[in-house]
Amino acid sequence: MNPALARLREHLDSYAQAMNDAPTADLFTSLAGEGRPAFLRTRLAGHFTASAWLVSADGRRTLLTHHRKLDRWLQPGGHADGDMNLSHVALREAQEETGVAGLRVEGDIFDLDRHRIPARGNEPEHWHYDVRYVVRAGEDERFVVSNESHALAWREVTSIADDVSMDASLRRMARRWLETRG
Repeated sequence: MNPALARLREHLDSYAQAMNDAPTADLFTSLAGEGRPAFLRTRLAGHFTASAWLVSADGRRTLLTHHRKLDRWLQPGGHADGDMNLSHVALREAQEETGVAGLRVEGDIFDLDRHRIPARGNEPEHWHYDVRYVVRAGEDERFVVSNESHALAWREVTSIADDVSMDASLRRMARRWLETRG
């Protein structure tokens, strides 16, 4: 078995135990069982993505992107495109989408979220199996808005946790961050 795939399966098991969420982790483990095709966007039923809960050096703020295609505030992230090392994918996407220097991944899986992506152009509706990691910024928090975003903004984690206008999974991650790191 590919070492990155074996590591992902281990981390999914650990997540299931730590978060008491075996049903969600089992969906992801089942997809991982398909091997490389599960990490390619050409698997139209659904595929792995990875994203970053990108926090400031002090942990009080998170950097969000106003996603150009989906037209809402989300965490940076994207397709695995064949890379089975999803923490690497999360870091790469955070760097590409924000331009923040000195980012680093902390720990193993922080959150799992399976969500439907609406049909767009020639791309049919499909599932994203998003594996999320904590990515921490260094002291330099300057960002650059990429062509994938309308805007980027640092937001207080406490304000996201209770903001009903935010995506439900962002609120969940904010609450989890406050509970475990606060």
